[in-house]
Amino acid sequence: MLKSIFKGMLIGIANIIPGVSGGTMAVSMGIYDRLIHCISHPFKDLKHNILFLLPIALGMGIAIIASAFGIAYLFETFPLQTNLLFSGLILGSLPAIYKKVKAHTVRLSHILSAVLFFAVVVGMPMMNGSQGGYAQVGPNAASMVKLFFIGVLASATMVIPGVSGSMMLLLLGYYNPIIDTIKEFFLAVLRVDFQVLFRTILILVPFGIGVLVGMVAIAKMIEIVFERFPDYAYWSIIGLLLASPIAILIVGALGEITVVSVFTGAAAFICGWYVSNKLGEK
Repeated sequence: MLKSIFKGMLIGIANIIPGVSGGTMAVSMGIYDRLIHCISHPFKDLKHNILFLLPIALGMGIAIIASAFGIAYLFETFPLQTNLLFSGLILGSLPAIYKKVKAHTVRLSHILSAVLFFAVVVGMPMMNGSQGGYAQVGPNAASMVKLFFIGVLASATMVIPGVSGSMMLLLLGYYNPIIDTIKEFFLAVLRVDFQVLFRTILILVPFGIGVLVGMVAIAKMIEIVFERFPDYAYWSIIGLLLASPIAILIVGALGEITVVSVFTGAAAFICGWYVSNKLGEK
């Protein structure tokens, strides 16, 4: 239970931070395949699906609330170490993924699929300079419809390993408005401010519904790919796992590089690698 909650927290943090992929983190934690199956078939073996998803969802919720209120402090205060920690968490899953394909014949098309996903994941952060600023959101019909479709798009990218849903929101100009609204919502709960609570609910609910719809739709597509083309799927994941740390370092500020920061960053990377291996064990 606690292990699943912790896995959910890491996935939630990854989904919040631009440049870090929640899907990749799920792969690193060794739960991606089962997660996709549960999302694609929510009512098949409902009890087991709930028991599996509930602690992960709880961990994600805790992480998203914590992220909204200041987990970015780590990235601001210890940027190199924090970025290298996430890089270790991601790369630590490579041995387990490689085991799934090493016994099979490697074809040129497999390598090309890995190279293609590597290029896509590295290329996305380079679009960061064209981010869309701060979009206006509000409790009106037009905004709610737009937020639904933004939620669909964001969740689709969150589910796909190697693609950062939060970066997609950043590019569209909705990242900061959504984070600010989450903060407002929880502050309104603490203050028992029903006016602000109602306004933020009208913003977050259509976005949340869009997220759920997008996750189910893309999960079904991904499940088909894993069933019909498993080798291509895993080689693509290897490409995106190798590319994700590069994408993280492109997006994240590294701060002042000193001997101390390099050594502590290396230690953080090793810790991330170790945790990923342990959490990814079946």
